Amino acid sequence: MRKLVYYIAVSIDGFIAAPDGDGDVYPISEEFTAYAAAEYPETLPTHVRPMLGIENAANVHFDTVVMGRNTYEPALRIDVTSPYAHMRQYVVSRSLKESPDPAVEIVSGDMVAKIRELKAEDGDLGIYLCGGADLAGQLRDEIDELHVKTYPVVLGAGIPMFSEKYGAMNLELMSSRAFDNGLIFTTYARKR
Repeated sequence: MRKLVYYIAVSIDGFIAAPDGDGDVYPISEEFTAYAAAEYPETLPTHVRPMLGIENAANVHFDTVVMGRNTYEPALRIDVTSPYAHMRQYVVSRSLKESPDPAVEIVSGDMVAKIRELKAEDGDLGIYLCGGADLAGQLRDEIDELHVKTYPVVLGAGIPMFSEKYGAMNLELMSSRAFDNGLIFTTYARKR
C-alpha cells in the first residue's frame, strides 16, 4: 500500500504560514535547498526546477501530489496552472468547479475516499500532501508519515499544521538532521 506523507515547513511554534496565508516567512537555506534538490526533487515546483538544474530529475519519494485550493492559489497568481507537472496533481476545492489545466484534477467530494483509492494503487512511490492545514486536518487519520522542516522562526500566530478535530497522533522518529541555518528536518512514521 502506498503512503500519504505530509511534507511541510513549520515554525518552531507550529505554524505553516502567517495569518494571511503567506508561506514565504522562512529563511532560505542553501544547504537544505541542495538537499531537497537531490533527495526530494519532486517537491520542488516544475517552474523552479530548471533554476536548480534538476528539470529532468526523477521522482524519489512521490508520484502524486494533493493540495488544498489555498496552497494551489499562489501558483495561479503567477499564471502557473500545473505547478507539479512531473506528478499527478489533485486540488481539493469546493469553490473551483473546473480545472484551469488538464493536468490538474479538482476533487470536491469525499477526499478521504480519494486518498484511500490512491493509496490502494500499485507503486513504490507515495502521495505528497502539500498542504494546507484544513486538508491535513481532514486527512489526519490517513497520514502515514510526516516529513517536517522546522525553521528557527517564531511566528506567534498563523495557520497551524493541522486544523479541524483534536486527537493525538502518535509518531515514531525515523530521522533528524540539522542544516546550516538552524533548520531541523525530521521524519516521523505514524504508530498504528
